[in-house]
Amino acid sequence: MPDPAPTTPDADPAANPLATVLPKVAIVGRPNVGKSSLLNALAGRRISIVDPTAGVTRDRVATNVAIPADDEHAPPRYIELVDTGGYGVADSDNLTAEVEQQIARGIADADAVLFVTDAQAGPVPLDRTVADVLRHAKPKHAPLIPIANKVDGPSHEAAGYELATLGFGPPILTSATSKNGLDELYAALRDAIDFDALASRAEASTPPQPGILIAVVGKRNAGKSTLINALLHDDRLITSDVAGTTRDSVDVRLEHKGQPFTLIDTAGVRKTKSLAGDIEYYSQHRSLRSVRRADVCLLIIDAAVPVSQVDHQLVGEIVKHERPCVIVVNKWDLAEADHTQDEYLEYMDKELKGLSYAPVVFLSAKNEDGIEDALAMAENLYEQAGHRVGTGELNQVVEAITRERGPRAKSGKQAKIFYATQIDVHPPTIVFQVNHEDVFDHNYQRFLDNRLRDALPYSEVPIRMLFRGKESRYANKD
Repeated sequence: MPDPAPTTPDADPAANPLATVLPKVAIVGRPNVGKSSLLNALAGRRISIVDPTAGVTRDRVATNVAIPADDEHAPPRYIELVDTGGYGVADSDNLTAEVEQQIARGIADADAVLFVTDAQAGPVPLDRTVADVLRHAKPKHAPLIPIANKVDGPSHEAAGYELATLGFGPPILTSATSKNGLDELYAALRDAIDFDALASRAEASTPPQPGILIAVVGKRNAGKSTLINALLHDDRLITSDVAGTTRDSVDVRLEHKGQPFTLIDTAGVRKTKSLAGDIEYYSQHRSLRSVRRADVCLLIIDAAVPVSQVDHQLVGEIVKHERPCVIVVNKWDLAEADHTQDEYLEYMDKELKGLSYAPVVFLSAKNEDGIEDALAMAENLYEQAGHRVGTGELNQVVEAITRERGPRAKSGKQAKIFYATQIDVHPPTIVFQVNHEDVFDHNYQRFLDNRLRDALPYSEVPIRMLFRGKESRYANKD
């Protein structure tokens, strides 16, 4: 295991948060009116978890959405669409106050608000409560667009129009399921948002670049959301001692020293047999999917407890998908009285063998101690994974390695590497042209991998090695 990353001075907090430059549109309403389904319909893909259980969404889940122009030849404009939790939900983990605080912040930051109701249910007392909250909390500059969702047929239209009694005028009738009414909603958003006036704040004709995608993964209560909040210097995500607080995978943009990042907060992973119901299943599925779409992973290890089977599961997922990884030992303030960093590194060498090349950062997210090191190391790994070595230099390295130790074949075949070339990055991918592919077994590949790390400028990221024999070169030729 490499030595821990060097400590760097804390950066200026004002330089860390990146206010999203697109107009923000918050989706607000009571539980189970279809807010998350509407966000997914507008985004054209599944962003928020949708489940009949009230209170699934807790954090603010945001994504960039294109608003088509009314002129087919004009480019679309973009908004940041923000899904919020259901107002008034009785949260199963006593997080109602935290959820409503996130809703309030979503409303306060909004340039426009979509007030979503259920056309099939008609106006109910909690809708009126939400309407009163919006009258007092919505910024004066932010238009409000009333929406009657779940208009899945003509029989629901009359009840949908009854929602005008909430005091915001006739609602737009939509169905997130069938996507009916989305054109009317797009038109209302074009009318509500003055994109030209906001152009001084941002160029709204193009979405902001996500930068480096960093998946923050770990078991429950390892401190993933706390770390992201510390990097943002903002309570952007709900944190709690209750295991399983985060359910959705939440993308949060951040700029640090001029480099944009997207931090992906994920639900805590647990043993598959311990998953309780569909919500936990989908949360875990999205956490593991976040590893696949990330450029770099931050694997959060809870220093206060032993490395677990779940940690090993995550290591396997990261290795399987060949993602660069920073091992982040969190809550070090609770463990450093019992272990030195060298002792803990030796312990993890034994426990996390699949990531023996990955750098390690010791920090306390709660105390905001060492958090900048994790971000700096993630950026360094991204640069390593994007490095390309010239064919001449690479072959000199390979020749020196084979002189030290060549592959040994029990069959008596003489093994030879004709040449090597790097064909790709992220991860660095090297093709070896050889005479017999089967001679280069796992043990020799591991030796070759270790020696390449010693010699090449991507020592702390996965290296993909492909072996092509004479048969491979001529297999597709007549």
